[in-house]
Amino acid sequence: MTKENRYSGLGGKEFVLGFQHLFAMFGATVLVPFLTGLNPLVALFSAGIGTILFHIVTKGKVPVFLGSSFAFIGGIAATTGIGTEQGVTTEGIAKAGGGIICAGALYLVLSVIAYFVGAEKVKKLFPPIVTGPIIIVIGTSLAPVAIGQAANNWLVALIVVVTVMVVMLFTKGFFKLVPILIGIAVGYVISMIFGLVDFTVVNNADWFSFKQIFEGNFFILPKFDWAAITLIAPVAIVTFVEHMGDITTNGTVVGKNFFADPGLHRTLLGDGLATMFAGLVGAPANTTYSENTGVLAVTKNYNPVTLEIAAVFAILLSLVGKFGGVLQTIPQAVMGGVSIILFGIIASVGLRTIAEADLDFAHSRNLVIVALILGLGIGISVYGGITIGNVTLSGLFIAAVVGIISNLVLPKEI
Repeated sequence: MTKENRYSGLGGKEFVLGFQHLFAMFGATVLVPFLTGLNPLVALFSAGIGTILFHIVTKGKVPVFLGSSFAFIGGIAATTGIGTEQGVTTEGIAKAGGGIICAGALYLVLSVIAYFVGAEKVKKLFPPIVTGPIIIVIGTSLAPVAIGQAANNWLVALIVVVTVMVVMLFTKGFFKLVPILIGIAVGYVISMIFGLVDFTVVNNADWFSFKQIFEGNFFILPKFDWAAITLIAPVAIVTFVEHMGDITTNGTVVGKNFFADPGLHRTLLGDGLATMFAGLVGAPANTTYSENTGVLAVTKNYNPVTLEIAAVFAILLSLVGKFGGVLQTIPQAVMGGVSIILFGIIASVGLRTIAEADLDFAHSRNLVIVALILGLGIGISVYGGITIGNVTLSGLFIAAVVGIISNLVLPKEI
C-alpha cells in the first residue's frame, strides 16, 4: 500500500478516532514519568515520535501505539533518585537515559536473531518459568520507591489507596477503566485542600515549550553508566515477552499475522528504535500498548493511520508548557499512594504468569529456576547490587541472566 493510498481520503472520522486513541494511551504514558521523576511532556513527545518510527519500520501495516513502559519503572526510579532523600537529579535522569538506550539496543539484537532463526525459536528462550519470576522481582523491588513517596504525607497516600481500591472493586463501565486517574484526581483535590499544591511552576511556565527545548531544559542527554545499564537494560527481556503478546493480540483483533508480515524482526526493530529515541531525549522506555488494541476491538476500525494521527496529537500536546506545569504540581504523596497499588499489581502479574502456565512445582527443576531468580533478584536488589571492580551488577540483571541460562542447561526430566 503506497503512502498516497494510505493517507488519501482522510476525514473527520479518522481524526476523531485518533483523538480517542490519544486518550487511551494518555493516562499510562504520563503516569510512568510521574513515578520515576522524568518529564511527562518529554514522555508524550517521545511516545508520539516513537510511534511514528515504529510505523515507518513496519511499513505502516501494524496498528499500534507505543507509550511509556511500566516494566522499566523500578530501574529508572532507582537511577533517577525519586523517593530518596536526595531526590531526582539531572545526573540520575541522564544515566537512566543511557540504560534505556541499551535496552533499546537489546531489542535490536533480538530483532536480528528473530530475522535469522524465526519468531518461535526466539520465544522459547523466554518461557513463563523465567519471565514470571522476573516480573515478580520487578514488582517487589519497586516497593521502597512507593513507600518513599507516600511518606511525604501518609494521610493523602492512604486516601488515594482507598480511592483506587473502591473504584476497582465497586464501579462499572468507564470508571472501572480509569481507577488510577480517579485516584490521582481525588488525591490532588485533597492535597489542594490541605495546601500541599504549589502552583508556582504553572504560573512560571510558558504556554508553549519551544523556548524550553531550545534552551536545553526540555531534553536531558543520556550518560552511560554501567550500574544504571545493568539495572535497566535487562528489563527488555520482560518487555520482549510483552511485545510478543501485544503483537499477537493486535493481529488477532485485526485478523492478520503480523509475525509473518511485516515480521517480528520489524516490530522488534521499531520498538527498539522508539526506546532508543526515548533514552536519547530523557523519556521513559517505550512499548506497545494493549490499551489502544482495545480501542481497535471496540471501534472495528483497524486503519494504522488513526494511530499515526494520535501520535501527532501527542507531539502537539507535549509542546503545551502550562499543561506540563500542572502535571508537575501533583504531590509525591499522591503518586506514592498510586504506586503502592500499581507495584503490587506488577508483582501479581508475575504470579499470574506462573499460575496460567500451569507449571508443576513438584519437579525440582522448576523450583530451582524460580528460587534462583527470586532469591538473587530480590536479595541483591535489597543489598544494593554486587560490585565487581568498578562495575555494579543489579539484582534484576543477575536474576535474568541466571534464569535464562538455568532454563537452557538444566535437564527437563528432573
